[in-house]
Amino acid sequence: MKQAFNWVGKRVKRIDGPEKVTGELKYMTDYHFDNMVWGKVLRAKYPYAKINRINTEKAKLLPGVICVLTHEDIPGFNGFGIEIPDQPVLAADIVRCTGDAVALVAAETQEVAEQALHLIEVDYEPLEVVTDAEQAMNPSAPKLHPNGNIHSHVKIINGDTEKAFKEAEIIVENTFYSPRQMHAFIETEGGWGIMDKDEFITIRCPGQYAHRDRMQIARALAYNPERIRVISSPIGGAFGGKDEITVQIYLALLAMHTNGRPVKIHLSREESVIAGIKRHPFKVQMRTAANKDGTLLANEVRAVADTGAYASLGGAVIALAIEHSCGPYKIPNVNLEGFCVYTNNGISGAFRGFGVNQVCIGIETHLDMIAEKLGMDPIEIRKKNVYHQGEISSIGHVVKTSVGTYKTLETAENCDLWKNREQYKAEVSEPWKKRGVALATSFHGIGMGIGLPDYGAASIELLANGQFLVAVGCEEIGGGNSTAYAQVAAEMLCCDISNIRVVQGDTAKTLDSGTVTASRSTYTGGRAVATAAPHMIKLLTNAAADILKVPLAEVKIQQGYLSANEKIVTYQAIYDHLYLHHKKTRVEGHFLLPKEKGEIKGSGGAPHHLYGYLTHVVMVEVDTLTGETDVLRVVSIPDAGKVINPQGLEGQAEGGAVMGIGYTLYEDVVIEDGYHKTRNFTDYIIPTIRETPFIETFPVEDEEQSGPFGAKGIGEVVMIPIIPAIMSAIYDATSARIFQLPATPERIFNALKDLKNEPSR
Repeated sequence: MKQAFNWVGKRVKRIDGPEKVTGELKYMTDYHFDNMVWGKVLRAKYPYAKINRINTEKAKLLPGVICVLTHEDIPGFNGFGIEIPDQPVLAADIVRCTGDAVALVAAETQEVAEQALHLIEVDYEPLEVVTDAEQAMNPSAPKLHPNGNIHSHVKIINGDTEKAFKEAEIIVENTFYSPRQMHAFIETEGGWGIMDKDEFITIRCPGQYAHRDRMQIARALAYNPERIRVISSPIGGAFGGKDEITVQIYLALLAMHTNGRPVKIHLSREESVIAGIKRHPFKVQMRTAANKDGTLLANEVRAVADTGAYASLGGAVIALAIEHSCGPYKIPNVNLEGFCVYTNNGISGAFRGFGVNQVCIGIETHLDMIAEKLGMDPIEIRKKNVYHQGEISSIGHVVKTSVGTYKTLETAENCDLWKNREQYKAEVSEPWKKRGVALATSFHGIGMGIGLPDYGAASIELLANGQFLVAVGCEEIGGGNSTAYAQVAAEMLCCDISNIRVVQGDTAKTLDSGTVTASRSTYTGGRAVATAAPHMIKLLTNAAADILKVPLAEVKIQQGYLSANEKIVTYQAIYDHLYLHHKKTRVEGHFLLPKEKGEIKGSGGAPHHLYGYLTHVVMVEVDTLTGETDVLRVVSIPDAGKVINPQGLEGQAEGGAVMGIGYTLYEDVVIEDGYHKTRNFTDYIIPTIRETPFIETFPVEDEEQSGPFGAKGIGEVVMIPIIPAIMSAIYDATSARIFQLPATPERIFNALKDLKNEPSR
């Protein structure tokens, strides 16, 4: 019998909702001050060039300019980067992409600051640009970094692929290309900083890990991190694009030179496009073998990712891609290899899905192709090959935690869209349009994997009014984790959710709980709160026993109060008692995320211990005259373990589906010869409400025992399988397969034309 909860699993309205929907919430770049100064960044003129000289004298003499800074003004380490700090704060002798920062200006107005940028003289010596990742790996290519252009190389071998391919009855082989996607958050990078009279620095800048941002700022400033406060929430969208340092170090440097005045930087959309990180473009070559009964025998993968000019999280992205390149299946023989390569094409880094999007299209397309050759149902071939809890994955490890893939496929099999797909496909809106229905499934690791620190922490404080302040380092980036934390706290502290206040993303008020990435925030933050809550219960019951003069065992926790011998004591009275006796009112909870004991050799951090799973069913309609494609219906079937807030899960599922539609059909940041041809939303297409289909969400709850109330994570996988599902639905409608994304009308039209020109068989 399932336990009944008051708050967990309920459709609780978001606690941050009213402020956001009314526009009352102020984001970092909404703030203005009477004595504020404006900061601007001078970006590189060329995608690859030597810097012979920087002259700032003319800019410094411009009336209204407060300071002009170059690399010579950096007190500490001139570099940043999550994985390898190879990106200069301010370029000293070389620029490797047009997003590189060369100088900073602070001035009385934006206009003066912009004018000052044009007065800075930089003597460049252009170098041969490297723009193709495959060519960059050639030993004859110009070296962008001292150790060459291959930033990371991962390889996983399991079984004997050579033997398996010889014995296989069916082999499919294809090459897939995926684009450079923009995060397209509403709030571009920006914030403000100030140094007070005691030389304490405060930086208010949206980011996905305030404590790590503080460390990187302190390193560049050669400053005591305890004298730096970073406030990273609220965030106007991120999706991974604010996991890396954006303008935090620039703000801190300028704040040291603005005589106690706050300094603000807010990137224009054009500058955000050029300087901000993007999703890694991939080339994926895949060969898959199976027997006539549909059993998968072998998979070979070679993936090349273009990480751009600097590492950022490229090594982790290619490692995760290779770990997930065989899907949630049992394939006994695999040979998987991935390269993360430097080029002069901007900078690639973290983005929702983190490399899994790019490889999922390969294995899922191949499963559909094999099923078609065998006359087998696409769901049946997946059900036949998925692994279950306790079984061995394709990369060779025993999956010890919950696995909901089979349940998601069963749900897909019984959903209306799949069962009645032939009827829906016949209901085309125009005679020249065709409809297709397809599905795909995928998974995504939760947490950081092996070899990286991964921990959770939270504090709970009893306030004077009897409410609780729950402080979690994990920022709220749109997914609603603050509401989930409040639900967990209210459930465990036996109070109404209105008595829970949540603070996030502030180094002065929260413990370090790691980054908001890797689909880890619900699991990590929720478990941290659940770890702290028993300490608060102990504090409350001990105090109640003192107040009521009864043995501890007689104290009972009720909804909103404690009782013993028919006497009650409120949380407010407990606070008064603790305050009067100079006792603590705050507790902490800490834990380490579970990990596998051994790392798979050459994998770069695989396997993960926890995974979230999801199956998408989609229906598309293709205009055969133009190649235009509309996604009409989506069924999202996630396994996130126990669902803390169904409303929040639906929001994630719907947002992820729309983002996946954009990635599949429209989005691509075009860079030619190292220069951005895409510079704004005027030439970058993202889905709007008009392109948003009818989306249904049917969660299956395969609970994870180590998670808070059985919860896992779902933030990334919600946008992954929809990509190959749309690709296969286009094929189902037209018999034309697409291997390069985005599947633009031109590409689909040309594929249809090629199909007509194929000789009859």
